Amino acid sequence: MRMSSFSSSSRALLALSLLLPALAWAGPDLGVAQKQPLNWHAIGMFFVFVLMTLGITYWAAGRSKSASDFYTAGGGITGKQNGLAIAGDFMSAATLLGLTAMIYGDGVDGYIYMVAFFVGWPIILFLMAERLRNLGKFTFADITAYRLRQGPVRTMAAVSSLTVVCFYLVAQMVGAGQLIKLLFGLEYWMAVVIVGALMMVYVLFGGMTATTWVQIIKACLLLAGVTFMGFMVMAQYGFSPEALFAKGVEVRSQIAANAGKTPEEAAKAGLSIMGPGGFIKDPISAISFGMALMFGTAGLPHILMRFFTVPNAKEARKSVGWATVWIGYFYILIFIIGFGAITLVLTNPEMSDTVKGVIKGGAGTANMAAVLVAKSVGGDIFYGFISAVAFATILAVVAGLTLSGASAVSHDLYSTVIKKGKADSAAELKVSRMTTLALGVVAVILGIAFEKQNIAFMVGLAFSIAASANFPALILSILWKGCTTRGAVFGGFLGLISSVGLTVVSPSVWEATLGNPAGSALFPYSSPALFSMTIGFVGVWLFSITDSSARAAKDRAAFPAQQVRSETGLGASGASGH
Repeated sequence: MRMSSFSSSSRALLALSLLLPALAWAGPDLGVAQKQPLNWHAIGMFFVFVLMTLGITYWAAGRSKSASDFYTAGGGITGKQNGLAIAGDFMSAATLLGLTAMIYGDGVDGYIYMVAFFVGWPIILFLMAERLRNLGKFTFADITAYRLRQGPVRTMAAVSSLTVVCFYLVAQMVGAGQLIKLLFGLEYWMAVVIVGALMMVYVLFGGMTATTWVQIIKACLLLAGVTFMGFMVMAQYGFSPEALFAKGVEVRSQIAANAGKTPEEAAKAGLSIMGPGGFIKDPISAISFGMALMFGTAGLPHILMRFFTVPNAKEARKSVGWATVWIGYFYILIFIIGFGAITLVLTNPEMSDTVKGVIKGGAGTANMAAVLVAKSVGGDIFYGFISAVAFATILAVVAGLTLSGASAVSHDLYSTVIKKGKADSAAELKVSRMTTLALGVVAVILGIAFEKQNIAFMVGLAFSIAASANFPALILSILWKGCTTRGAVFGGFLGLISSVGLTVVSPSVWEATLGNPAGSALFPYSSPALFSMTIGFVGVWLFSITDSSARAAKDRAAFPAQQVRSETGLGASGASGH
């Protein structure tokens, strides 16, 4: 990995650290984003969006009467709606701002994240979507524990899910605070408290129904916004991608020439934005990073939970198809907007230092690239719209995360492990709402505490944990007859411990974050997924084949019945009537 490239890439790293297709390494402290003047257009539109979504929450609250309604919207969401909601999960504000900033800073190199992430979708579509819907009820632990012993398996699944959710949640909260500081001119702590309070309201009262519709609306607003931006950028160049890229190369060459480069060096610097760079030169880190993105997606609890919101397996498959369409469309537009930032923002003296080629406003303002493109093509009103959508979208993401964390505690730990499946729906809902409050308070406190910390490793770690702990136990319990309770539990915990442990002793945390001397890291690679995922799979396999207990025989004997249900849906829970 090219750690020396922080001069260009650090401009985008803050927001990129929040992407779903997130960076899997940490770097030095990025500092604090500079507070901007009050953006009244953005604040006005933000309040309109918030009032609209609170109205949805009020409506949904009347429909969230049972645990099924609260966790899965009663299974009454269509495939198309669910696909748009999943897309809303991925098309967060950080994706819009971060990926645009990455492409603005380094050209087509930013596309590696999109490609790596996209590869994970066929896995979910072909291997898991239908089986998830047929076997599960509320959480992915329902599937893992379908034929295995409930208590240990659910405990392992709940611990790994909560770990993933916490890392993700803190990253989103910190990102929200930094972004609002840039976009709205509010104080950091105020932004974090606002996000935390609204998130708790959505989840406490509306559950999955409210979360789904908030995600759908914000996905639609975001898609409409980026469509307009992409159209207007292309219109500037006669709808010719070639003309847009040529202008981008010309602008970058001129900036390099201004910095004192020779004509040959300047031309080379300009052309570099059209070729792959060296973010991940080390092949081991590249493979590891790719595996975290691919398989981590299939192990994220708040994504897996979405497959239980649809009425049947057919709709589950359809929702993956629709999500892929919308996310793919969004990524194409982001690429155009990123180059639009180079050609429109860097040539505008009001927005940037055209000689040095940097956006005005100090540290962190590269994350403003997308909203400045909005200002260039649509004026102050559209600038306010995109800014408000950028903030409001984070709310939907954190609401989904909080809901999956709450379900892990109330459904997996309280209802199944502590109460042995005898807890009634009302008691389970009460525990879920208490967990939501606790998670919200913890997220706000940690969000404020981590303001100045680099949080890239948190998101990278969340993906690595999902790929190393959740995915091996989940996929092997579905597809392999020999998987036993002991194998799933030991393999899951080994994947969890190794992914956390290897990240802590990697250069990105051990040296850059903890301040130990260079070269002292015990683990030389940036992403642990290649190793921790292997440990997870080998752990499940080894502890399963060496298990000759009576419980293991029972686990293996139950596989044919599970296979019939997973492939046919016979006996799967139906949808509510709404």
